[in-house]
Amino acid sequence: MRCVVTGATGYVGGRLVPRLLAAGHEVRCLTRDPRRLRDVPWAPKVEIAEGDVAEDIGLLDALRGAEVAYYLVHALGQDAFEDVDRLSALNFAIACEAAGVERIVYLGGPVPGGRASAHLRSRGEVGDIFLRCAVPAVILRAAVIIGSGSASFEMLRYLTERLPVMVTPAWVRNRLQPIAIRDVLRYLVAAATVFPPPVNRAFDIGGPDVLTYAELMQRYAKVAGLRRRVLVPVRALTPWLSSHWVGLVTPVPNRIARPLVGSLIHEAVCHEHDIAEYVPDPHDGLTGFETAVTLALRRIRDADVETRWANAALPGAPSDPLPSDPSWSGGTVYRDERARGVSAPPDRLWRVIEAIGGQNGWHSFPLAWSVRGWLDRLAGGVGLRRGRRDPARLYVGEALDFWRVEEIVPGSLLRLRAEMKMPGRAWLEMRAGSDERGATVYEQRAVFLPRGLAGHLYWWAVAPFHAFVFGGMARNIARTAER
Repeated sequence: MRCVVTGATGYVGGRLVPRLLAAGHEVRCLTRDPRRLRDVPWAPKVEIAEGDVAEDIGLLDALRGAEVAYYLVHALGQDAFEDVDRLSALNFAIACEAAGVERIVYLGGPVPGGRASAHLRSRGEVGDIFLRCAVPAVILRAAVIIGSGSASFEMLRYLTERLPVMVTPAWVRNRLQPIAIRDVLRYLVAAATVFPPPVNRAFDIGGPDVLTYAELMQRYAKVAGLRRRVLVPVRALTPWLSSHWVGLVTPVPNRIARPLVGSLIHEAVCHEHDIAEYVPDPHDGLTGFETAVTLALRRIRDADVETRWANAALPGAPSDPLPSDPSWSGGTVYRDERARGVSAPPDRLWRVIEAIGGQNGWHSFPLAWSVRGWLDRLAGGVGLRRGRRDPARLYVGEALDFWRVEEIVPGSLLRLRAEMKMPGRAWLEMRAGSDERGATVYEQRAVFLPRGLAGHLYWWAVAPFHAFVFGGMARNIARTAER
């Protein structure tokens, strides 16, 4: 089949594309920034189209000639995300009708009884928009997805590992039916071919286990070899307070933790399993919760995490590339530039540069980096705890602590764009090269474009620390390469 996948830079979409290719389908990926798919392993095998569902840019051209259209985008974390989700879904449905698409496939969330949270209400509304349009739609409703790198799994993992004793809100007693990412992907791939055209409906999908969130934490602790957690329920912990608690303890920032926690106040259990009529269960059954956790932890241990929630574009974060210095005349530009000779080959220096961040650290003044990360968390940013997907390799578009990889030239250049909260835009460049005598040189440049008076004050407030932070960073990267 000819398939269009939106959200290919996200957690689920980035895993779906290679599986569609393996199943023999042709794939076109619709993305706002094609650069972010440049370095993924399967990029040469797909067609990449530039467009935006919210702005209705490039949609019709991207969908023309496609038989199946996967809708895997949502505005979670943006201001007024319900309005953005509604408009985006309407744009997508209209474009699918005009392009002659034969099937829409959407991965949404459960529909709880009673008053739904804004997150689940928006997911349900998007599904209803697709079911009412002229193109037959298959809506898959999943609750908590368990897999290495998923936001739900990372939230569960960090809460359980970091808090042997925790005060818990009432929602930890609500029942959930988690599903392994491998089963979600199996349903999504099958949806391209197994549903006949008259099928236009939603399906609940879930794993074999129905557990409370408290039981999820206890079972996670068992699989991870941790002591049994002590949970003290407190009714006073509202979803709003819970989201700040989750944002403090886990890598998931408040703007994403808030809607996720809001969804957990509802029970999320499958009311039917009709999808088995079209996609039969495996002969050994669906993946159980403990098996899914075991597989996810193995992926993390082996540094084999395929995609992560953090690699999706951060709502509200700047995405413009660094303006070229000779031609850019947009106002004040502050720079901190440093260079050092290195008694090591350029390839060895490059390995140190590409491995920076995450567990490997930033090679200077760890306390200063930690304080900056905590300040960013307090301001509602992502902080340092997003880490990195792979301990040795990076590609364009990946999250790296509170940076994002904007450009990478293997062996030569790594450019990071800041996603921490600050009054302006910032980049950090690291280069491995040689001088005219052939000696290895490390070059480092921090660039800051201030926004208003606050931006100028910010730069001059932190400038006294640059000798320790950026100077120490250049010195220690060179020493690490030499060692």
